[in-house]
Amino acid sequence: MLLVSLYAAPVSALLPQADSDGKALPSLAPMLKNVNPAVVNISTFTTRRVAQNPLLNDPFFRHFFNVPEQQRQPRQRRTQSAGSGVIIDAKAGTVLTNHHVIDGADEITVAMEDGRSYTAELIGSDPDVDIAVLKIDADNLHSVSMANSDQLQVGDFVVAIGNPFGLGQTVTTGIVSALGRTGLGIEGYENFIQTDASINPGNSGGALVNLRGELVGINTAILAPSGGNVGIGFAIPVNMARASIDQILEHGEVRRGQLGVVIQDLTAELAEAFDIDRHQRGAVIAEVQEDSAADKAGLKAGDVVVEVDGKEILSSAQLRNAIGLRRIGDKVELKILRDGKSRKVRATLGEASAELAVANGEVHPLLSGVALQTADDENGVVVSKVDPEAPAASRLRPGDLIVSVNQRRVKNVEEFQAVASQRDDAMLLRVVRGRMASWVVLKAQP
Repeated sequence: MLLVSLYAAPVSALLPQADSDGKALPSLAPMLKNVNPAVVNISTFTTRRVAQNPLLNDPFFRHFFNVPEQQRQPRQRRTQSAGSGVIIDAKAGTVLTNHHVIDGADEITVAMEDGRSYTAELIGSDPDVDIAVLKIDADNLHSVSMANSDQLQVGDFVVAIGNPFGLGQTVTTGIVSALGRTGLGIEGYENFIQTDASINPGNSGGALVNLRGELVGINTAILAPSGGNVGIGFAIPVNMARASIDQILEHGEVRRGQLGVVIQDLTAELAEAFDIDRHQRGAVIAEVQEDSAADKAGLKAGDVVVEVDGKEILSSAQLRNAIGLRRIGDKVELKILRDGKSRKVRATLGEASAELAVANGEVHPLLSGVALQTADDENGVVVSKVDPEAPAASRLRPGDLIVSVNQRRVKNVEEFQAVASQRDDAMLLRVVRGRMASWVVLKAQP
C-alpha cells in the first residue's frame, strides 16, 4: 500500500521543495515538467548499398570460381541513427530538428516522452541552416513556445534537452558562453549560440531553452577535440531557424533572396586604403553582379556596408546572414560608406541564383616578381607569372585578372603602370579570380 500511495502522489510532492529548515530550494523541475513532453527522440532508418569486391563484377572470375548468383547481386544494409527534436506546434504536429539528423533517411520515427511513437513525414529542410521540419499525426501533444533569441545575453542561464547517445531524454544546464559564433565551417549560414550546457552525440535537434522554458536555440554541434564533450556546444538561434521554418511550411523549401554582391571583411589595411577609420568594422563589396538587386540599387564595388535595417554589420559573415535568410522580394535598407561619407541605400532582393561569396582580403606588400599582360579583350590586366619567392606569391596567382588599381579602372598594362606609378608606398587592387572578386592591398615594407 505504501508503494501504491507513493506512485499515486502528485509529482510536485516528490520534488525537494524545501530544506531541513523549511526554506524553499530553487529547482528547474516545474519548468521542465512543462517543456520535457515537447522534446522528442528521433530515430532514422537508412538503406545503404554495401560495397562489394570488384572481382565479383568480373564474369570470368564468377564463372571460374562458380560464385553463387546471390553473391553477384549488390548487398544492402539498413542502418539506424538517433537524434532529437522539438514540437513547435502541438495542433499541427510540427516537429523541428536538424537537417543532418534526417538527411538521407528512408524512414523517420518520432518517440514521445510518454512512450508513444509515430512515423514522421518530412515537410522540408534547409541544409544551409541545418534545419528540418517534420509532421506527425498525433493527439494530445505538447509544444514549446519560441523566445526572441536576439535578446539573449552572454551569461544567461540555459538548459539543453535531448537524447544523448540514445540514452533517452536527458537534461543539462549551463550558460550562454558566447553569441554570434561564425567561421566554424559547420553550416552555410552560421550565427551560433555557444553554451557550456553539455551537448553530446544524439542531442542534435534538441531544445536549448531559457529558465522560462522558452525555446532559444536548436542544439546542433559540439567542439570535441578529444572525442567527448569539453564544454563547448553550439545551437542555432531560434530567430535564425524561424526564417527557414516559415518558408518550409509555406513552400516546402527555402527561397532565399539575393543581393548579388561579392563581399569580404573590412580589414585595417582596406580601411586605410579606402580612407576610413582603421577601427571601422563592416563588409566591403568587392564585386556587384550585373542586373542584380545591388546593381539596381546603385551599390558599387568599394562600398562598405556597416548596417542592415538599422542593425550593425561587423563582418562579411554577418552581412551574408542578414541577407541570405530573407525572402525574394524583401526590401532592405543598407547603410554604407562611400568615399568616406555615409549614405543609405534601399534594395529589393532578387532570386537567389548563387549564394553570396566571401573573399579574404589579407595580403602582404610588394608586386615585384609578378609578370603582367593585357587581357585578350582589353578589359583588365592578367597576372601571367608569379615568382614562387615573390612577396605577393601567396596572394596573386597566374590567371588573376586585375581590373582596378587604387580604385581606378584599368584596361591594359599601360593604364595599370600609369595609375600604379602615382603611389609607391601602397597599392589597392581589385582582383577577379574565377567567379569571385576581391580587394587586395599591397604595401612597401618600411
